[in-house]
Amino acid sequence: MTIAAKADASERGAKKPAPAEKKVRVGLCGFGTVGRSVAKLLSLDADGPLRLTVICNRGIERKKVDWAPKHVRWTENVDDALGPDVDVFVELIGGLEPAGEWIRRALRAGKSVVTANKQLIAERGPELLKLAQETGQRIEFGASVAGGIPAIIGIQEGLAGDRLYKIAGILNGTCNYILTEMEANGASFEAALREAQKLGYAEADPTSDVEGYDARAKLVILAQAGLSVAVRSEQIPCRTVSSIEAIDFVYARELHCTIRQISSAQKDAASKNAGGLRLFAGVQPALVRLQSLTAHVQGSKNLVTATGEFAGQMVFSGYGAGGDPTAVAVVSDLHAIANGSGAAQRVRALATPDSVSGDFTVPHYLRFVVKDRPGILAELAAVLARYGIGIDAVLQKPDHPPSNLPFVMTLEACNSAVLQRALEEIARMDFHTKPPLCLPIFLD
Repeated sequence: MTIAAKADASERGAKKPAPAEKKVRVGLCGFGTVGRSVAKLLSLDADGPLRLTVICNRGIERKKVDWAPKHVRWTENVDDALGPDVDVFVELIGGLEPAGEWIRRALRAGKSVVTANKQLIAERGPELLKLAQETGQRIEFGASVAGGIPAIIGIQEGLAGDRLYKIAGILNGTCNYILTEMEANGASFEAALREAQKLGYAEADPTSDVEGYDARAKLVILAQAGLSVAVRSEQIPCRTVSSIEAIDFVYARELHCTIRQISSAQKDAASKNAGGLRLFAGVQPALVRLQSLTAHVQGSKNLVTATGEFAGQMVFSGYGAGGDPTAVAVVSDLHAIANGSGAAQRVRALATPDSVSGDFTVPHYLRFVVKDRPGILAELAAVLARYGIGIDAVLQKPDHPPSNLPFVMTLEACNSAVLQRALEEIARMDFHTKPPLCLPIFLD
C-alpha cells in the first residue's frame, strides 16, 4: 500500500472529534466585592464548563471592567439575567427583597440558582428549597455560611451517614477580628472596631455583626442543614460583644482561656427520647479553653464544628469573609450544578422543636467593677447561694484604684436563666461602677 493510500485509510478509520460539551450559562446579579471576584474566577476558567453570559447591577456603566470576556452582556435590567440565554441565576445583592422574588422567578423559569444571601436562606430557605424541588431545579447556598469554607456541603454530604446533634463555632469574621485584636494588643473594643472598619472587615454600621444578628442567621442555616430542625432567627437569643473590655482578656488568660463570639445549636437527646425535641441555641461572647481549636482562630477566619453520635466532632476552618473566599464557594456551587446535569434537589424534612432555649448549664465568668468597701464579696456570695449557685474562684489583679476596682468570679456549672435572675438582684446593689459582665465558659 502506498503512503497516500495508508493516509487515506487512516483518515477513514479515524474517529470524528466529539462535539464540545454545552457550557452552563451564568447570569450574575450583583457586581460588588463578591460579584467581581465571581466574575474574575469564571473569566480565568475559559475552558471550564461555565460561561458567564450576563452581569446585572445598578449603575452598570460605572461597574464595567475591561478584563471581562467580550461576549458578556452588561445590564441594569434583571430580566436580562433571567432570560433564555441564562441557565443558572447567581444572586449576590443580599436582603430579603427583591432578591427573594428574583430567585422565585428564576426557579419558575427553569433555572437553577446560586446565592450567598444568608438573610434570605435563614428566613425562607425551606420555602425556596421546596420550590426548587417542585420546578425540578436546584438552589445552592454554600457561600451563605463561612465564606469559602465548604461547611454546608461537608455537613450535608460528608457527614450524611452520622446523626449530628450539635453545630457550633465562630461564624462572624468581623467580631473575631475585633476580639483577636483586643487579645493581641490590649486594644479597647472601640479601637479594635475602628481598625476593623479601616481594613474593610466591618461595615460603617457594624450592628449586625457586633450584636450577633449576622452569626445568628448563619446558625439558623447550619441548624437546618446539619440538625434538620426548623428554627427561626428570632427564637435564638443574641448577646453583644461590645461589653467586652481589654481587662477581660487579662483575666481570661489567668483562667487559661480566651474570649470569642460563639454560635451554638444543640439538640437535647433526653427530650427527644421522652417524645419531644428541645433545641439549645445562642450567639454570644464566651470564654473558651486555650487547648480548644476555637481559641486559636485568628483575625477574620471562621470555624464550624459538627458533632455526631458516631464520628464525634468534625472541624471546618478557613477564611469566612471577603470577596475571593466567598466567590470560591459560589463558583464551587456552580460547578456542583454543572456536574449534576440539572438534577433536582432532594428536600430534607425538618423537625420543629417543641422549645428553643438559650439557657446553657455551664460554668460562668462574672466580672465586676466596683467602688471598693468591706463586705462586697460576702454580699455577692449570699445572693448566689440563695439561687443555689456555687463559686469556684475569685481573681483580683493588683494596681487598680479602689474607686474603680475590677475583679472576677468564676462559678460552678449552673443554668444561665437561674444565674440571670441572681444577677438582676446583684445589679441593684450600690457598689457597682459598671454593670456586671457575665460570660459562659465553654469547655469543648
